[in-house]
Amino acid sequence: MFLIYEYDIFWVFLIISSLIPILAFLISGILSPLKRGPEKLSSYESGIEPLGDAWLQFRIRYYMFALVFVIFDVETVFLYPWAMSFDILGVSVFIEAFIFVLILIVGLVYAWRKGALEWS
Repeated sequence: MFLIYEYDIFWVFLIISSLIPILAFLISGILSPLKRGPEKLSSYESGIEPLGDAWLQFRIRYYMFALVFVIFDVETVFLYPWAMSFDILGVSVFIEAFIFVLILIVGLVYAWRKGALEWS
């Protein structure tokens, strides 16, 4: 049977986690200075005037390099729980992790051959 009082802590957590960002935005809106001027309205606030157009084309290699980094960064996140519970899970999980790493190595070799890892 579904009992509502078992979920009291969930509702308290949900309400508190919703109120904290709302209160943070409200307090910062009230306490922040409202000084509008040409410097504040400019698109670049480091003291140097921007030169040229803001819409510049970047080479696709930068994005490919970032994607390869993200893929292998996520790989370590997936491998950590396997490594921590290897003695409990057994050999079948080791084989699955090995296949996972093998697929990632194939992807790395493919990216390497295509030149996605070359910065210049």
